[in-house]
Amino acid sequence: MNRETETPPLSDEQPAGESVDSGADESAEAISPEQAEIASLNAQLAEMKNEILRVRAEMENARKRAERDVEAAHKYGQERLVGELLSVKDSIDLGLEAAHTATDIDALRQGMELTAKMFGDFFEKLAVCAVDPAGERFDPERHQAMTTAETTDAEPGTVVRVMQKGYLLNDRLLRPALVVVAKAPATNGA
Repeated sequence: MNRETETPPLSDEQPAGESVDSGADESAEAISPEQAEIASLNAQLAEMKNEILRVRAEMENARKRAERDVEAAHKYGQERLVGELLSVKDSIDLGLEAAHTATDIDALRQGMELTAKMFGDFFEKLAVCAVDPAGERFDPERHQAMTTAETTDAEPGTVVRVMQKGYLLNDRLLRPALVVVAKAPATNGA
């Protein structure tokens, strides 16, 4: 005989392995599968809430750090630039001091040349290039014509004199060169 057929089927009210007379312990020990699943989901929900709170706190800390970094960059970002300029300022101050007592103009000129070289080196570190277009074709993208000059020495539309150099920063125009542009002499209509 088959063993399954010998055992009577369990009723809906009687859990497997329990006798009918253990009614006092039934409420404490009997947890339905739905209740177990709800408890498990509640535990997962609590864990997710904690994880979300941790992530929010980390994001808030990262945001505050980024704000402090940006504030420091704005406040101290030019520190290196100013540090480089200090030696140029010192050289100018020494030149001005020497100008009050100097009798030798060559010494002053040499000091000014040294200061100009220091400033040029500084610009080179920053990738700043001078635009000195004397003899070149006028380029309205990089030059600003201040006036024209009649001349036979240069082709019309050519820069004959630079009044003020222009400057580029990494090939981006900072300031156009102020120039005088050649034009053909007026012909005498006689």
